[in-house]
Amino acid sequence: MTTSTVIYDTSVRPGTLGLVREALREVWSRRRLIGYIVRADMKKKGADTLLGNLWWVIDPLLQMLVYVVLVTVIRGGSTTPDYPLFIFAAILPWKWFSSAVGDGVTSVTSQEALIKQVQFPKIILPLAAVLAGVVSFAFGLIPLAAILILLYPDRIDATLLLIPVVAVVQFVFTMAVATIVAAVNVFFRDVGNVARHLLRLWFYLSPALYSAKQLDDLLNRQGPIGTILNLNPFTALFESYRNVIYYGTMPEWLGLARVLGVSVVLCFLAVLVFKRMEPSFAKVL
Repeated sequence: MTTSTVIYDTSVRPGTLGLVREALREVWSRRRLIGYIVRADMKKKGADTLLGNLWWVIDPLLQMLVYVVLVTVIRGGSTTPDYPLFIFAAILPWKWFSSAVGDGVTSVTSQEALIKQVQFPKIILPLAAVLAGVVSFAFGLIPLAAILILLYPDRIDATLLLIPVVAVVQFVFTMAVATIVAAVNVFFRDVGNVARHLLRLWFYLSPALYSAKQLDDLLNRQGPIGTILNLNPFTALFESYRNVIYYGTMPEWLGLARVLGVSVVLCFLAVLVFKRMEPSFAKVL
């Protein structure tokens, strides 16, 4: 397999835009390597479990079952009709985000030996982690289709074709978060432990188990928590997924546009921070 070579000029460091352009060139020139890392990661995850790749289909269903039991049985029931589908529309994209960020945190540090031995653009490591999450998300569409066909055929609508549109917005946001945590974790190894707790809190402060309106009523949009809810990108993302999957309506276009705009800026800053830190990775590791 032939790969192109990226030549690094260590005498002159590029400026802000130069670093971002360099990152884009590196990603494009190593696209085959990225594909190889993604396939290797997915193969390893499948090989490490008894059910193999089937686990990618079963796992979101089990998560749905846990939360359905929590809300409908332990919490005394839910007034939301077809609640399993309602909650699955949020669990599926969240599983992608949380797994991609979790893998992104260790995407650089887990390749310590390789980084010290081979010169290659490290920016491809968090990107590969996010792309592996996309594959997992795609597998999650299989149980979604099964739920719709077998249990809720009346919910099937042409708006389901808009799932990829919402997913693109989530991809940009996830890429930004995964890139920044991957770089910071090289210098502060506690990032992984903190991220797990923050992700759990983030999920419960998002309209996942309940709709945005129910969450508004529950917390009354008061104090700092209300501000966090207003700024939470997953408010627009979850509501958009739920609109196209559960309600059969259009996504929250305005909310998605805002999330996309912020995500592009965050992605730009994340790549910049990563490229600034990258020369020190081998020394710290």
